[in-house]
Amino acid sequence: MAGNTTLLEMVDIDKQFPGVKALDHAQFQLQSGEIHALMGENGAGKSTLMKCLFGIYKKDRGRVSLEGKEVHINDPRHALDHGVAMVHQELNQVLRRSVMENMWLGRFPKKAGFIDHKKMYEDTLKIFGQLEIKLNPKDIIGDLSVSKRQMAEIAKVVSFDAKVIVLDEPTSSLATEEAEHLFRIIKKLAGKGVGIIFISHKMDEILRNCHRVTVMRDGKWIATKESGDLTMNEIIKLMVGRDLINRFPPKTNKPGAVLLEVKNLTGKFMPSCIDASFDLRKGEILGIAGLVGSRRTELVQTVFGTMKKEGGEVIVRGTPVHNKDSCLAIRNGFALVTEERRATGIFPEMNIIFNSLIANMRSYEKWGFLSTKKMSKDTGWVVDSMNVKTPSQKTHIKYLSGGNQQKVIIGRWLLANPDILLMDEPTRGIDVGAKYEIYQLILNQANDGKGVVMVSSEMPELIGICDRILVMSNGRVAGILDMHEDHQGKEQELIMHMAAKYV
Repeated sequence: MAGNTTLLEMVDIDKQFPGVKALDHAQFQLQSGEIHALMGENGAGKSTLMKCLFGIYKKDRGRVSLEGKEVHINDPRHALDHGVAMVHQELNQVLRRSVMENMWLGRFPKKAGFIDHKKMYEDTLKIFGQLEIKLNPKDIIGDLSVSKRQMAEIAKVVSFDAKVIVLDEPTSSLATEEAEHLFRIIKKLAGKGVGIIFISHKMDEILRNCHRVTVMRDGKWIATKESGDLTMNEIIKLMVGRDLINRFPPKTNKPGAVLLEVKNLTGKFMPSCIDASFDLRKGEILGIAGLVGSRRTELVQTVFGTMKKEGGEVIVRGTPVHNKDSCLAIRNGFALVTEERRATGIFPEMNIIFNSLIANMRSYEKWGFLSTKKMSKDTGWVVDSMNVKTPSQKTHIKYLSGGNQQKVIIGRWLLANPDILLMDEPTRGIDVGAKYEIYQLILNQANDGKGVVMVSSEMPELIGICDRILVMSNGRVAGILDMHEDHQGKEQELIMHMAAKYV
């Protein structure tokens, strides 16, 4: 249980970006041994507030106190010195270095002036043992799945022996089993008096595991309440300022003729999909489920051509296509919304215009010149139809919240007018209101006769929006569940049974 000692207090925090007031007299308080959820819609100011705490951003005004003493944190190193650590939603790791090198970056153990690799290995194993994390410290971190990289980053934060730990969407890429493991770690840390700030949009796990909930909206503090006194609907109302009765829009799409056939598809480099076969119909939303390591992402990337295939066929409207790279895939009517928007989705140093139009740039060229009028019009369509919160089209996308960045990426691909839209975790790290908007966009595509393939770790999401759910298990297709059939409420049980088929 949470203690009575106040570890952290943030009062009247303001932060302004060009054209955006991100924080407006925001406040937050954390007790020792407390797991405290911080919630709000995308753009509410949650991550910005925590980045001000961690020294990534410099607050414009306000006061930050740790254990009753006011502090002025200038940068992340300074924050760590004060016992404040943070795991960011978008992982920032040196991908071609080992797990243990990423763990001890900037503080390598040394012996006689040289890096002591043996001690580094042993110290990493010791922390992994304490946290029950099964990773090889010598593995290259870029070769690991997002979930394993996430666990390595959490172990790194624990190694700093911090008093306050901020976790920004830590379960967004974790399957149920991995998320439960993470909460066991969090509760163990809280039991030692560590204060945990937990940013998430997953309300069910927050109500189960957190002591208190603070809700922000439009950069302002709205409420702080005991989690036991809240329901999911009450949290939603605090977040969006209104009642949101349905989590999913009504299904109005009607699948038709077969649009895409995938036959015996096997990736060239392992781990990848193995002998995968399925079809996709016009107007259909096909979900892809599976445990971490089931190679859902590898399947859609092999179909799209960003991962090379060893064998098998991809057939569109009865004609074989050869997606040898993303350019050919786009010409063949495919689009792919990738899982990691920071690494493979956005161009952070470019503006909304560039990020909206980059996949469709040829359509704006005439006689060697770009039509700025048409570019502005189409960017306006992305901003308006996706309901992107941005001061202007010229705002750099890095200044938008994660959810608004995701909306720009989806809008980019819709502008390309694909026949087949592949979406890998399209609602990862997105609030409940924005999720509904994206579900509606997906349904609109299906209603227009497009075929949509959606990878998701959230089974309620797949069950709520998909026509069929393909289940992957260790690289193979373990089965396909037709959501138009009556499964008597046992859909999740059936999916989990198939997901374990080849493990």
